[in-house]
Amino acid sequence: MKHLFLLFLLQLSIVFSQKTTAQSPYQFELKKELTFFGTGALLNGLALYLETQTSPLTLNEIANLDPNNVNDFDRFATKKKSAAANTVSDYLWLSSFGGQVLLLATKKGHKHFGDIAVLYLQANLINGGLTAFSKFSFRRVRPLIYNEDIDIVEKEGKSGKLSFFSGHTSATATNTFFTAKIFSDLYPDSKWKPLVWMVAAAIPAATGLMRVQAGKHFPTDVIVGYVVGAGIGWLVPHLHRKKQFKEKGLSFYGGLNGMKVQLRF
Repeated sequence: MKHLFLLFLLQLSIVFSQKTTAQSPYQFELKKELTFFGTGALLNGLALYLETQTSPLTLNEIANLDPNNVNDFDRFATKKKSAAANTVSDYLWLSSFGGQVLLLATKKGHKHFGDIAVLYLQANLINGGLTAFSKFSFRRVRPLIYNEDIDIVEKEGKSGKLSFFSGHTSATATNTFFTAKIFSDLYPDSKWKPLVWMVAAAIPAATGLMRVQAGKHFPTDVIVGYVVGAGIGWLVPHLHRKKQFKEKGLSFYGGLNGMKVQLRF
C-alpha cells in the first residue's frame, strides 16, 4: 500500500511539473529523472535484500560486547540512554517536514508545486535508500546495546544492529537543506536567506545530538548522517537548475554523461 501511494504521488507530481515549469529555475529531462529515481529505487531494493540477510542480535553476541572495543571518540555514547532525548529527536525529525509546507504556501512555491514535489521525492528516495543500504551493510551495533544498565529485552532484535548511519539525522538534514536550497533558488534576493540556512543547519544538528544522548547512535553515525542528508538535500535541486538561473560562484552540473564543476564570475 505504501509503495502504491508513493507511485501515485510521483505520477501526480509529474503532471503538476509539466504544467508549472514556466519561469521555473529547474529543468527536467527524462534520462536524468530516470537516473535519479532509478538510483533511489536500486538502493532501496538492495537494502530490502540485505534486510532479509540480517539476523537479530543474539544474547550471546550482546553478552560479548565490550565498550573498550569502541573507538575513543565514540565510546562515551555507550553510557547514554535518555527517553526524553529520544522523544525530542522524533519531534525534531517531524518538524523538518514543516519547511516544505511553509515553502509551498508561498506564491512561488505554490506555483512550482510540481517541480518541488518531483525533486523532493527524488531526494528522499535516494537518502532513504542510501541510509537503509548503509545500515544493513555495516550492521553496526547501537551504543545503548553496550550499556549494562539497560534491560536485555530492549537490546534484542535487528534494530540493535542499525547504528550506522543515523536515519533521523540524515532524513532531517535532507528535508531542511532541501527546503533552504529551494527557497534560495526561488527567492535569490530574499533578506531571509541567512536565517533560513541557519535554521536548516541547526535542526539536523540538534537532532543528531539528541540521538547520541538517547543512546541510539554514536557521534560518527550522526556526523555521517548529517553530511549525507545535507548533501543530498542540496545537490538534487542544484543538479536540476537551468543554466540561466545559475548563480555566480561554484556550480555543479551532472547527468548520465558525467559531471563538471564550473566557477562563474
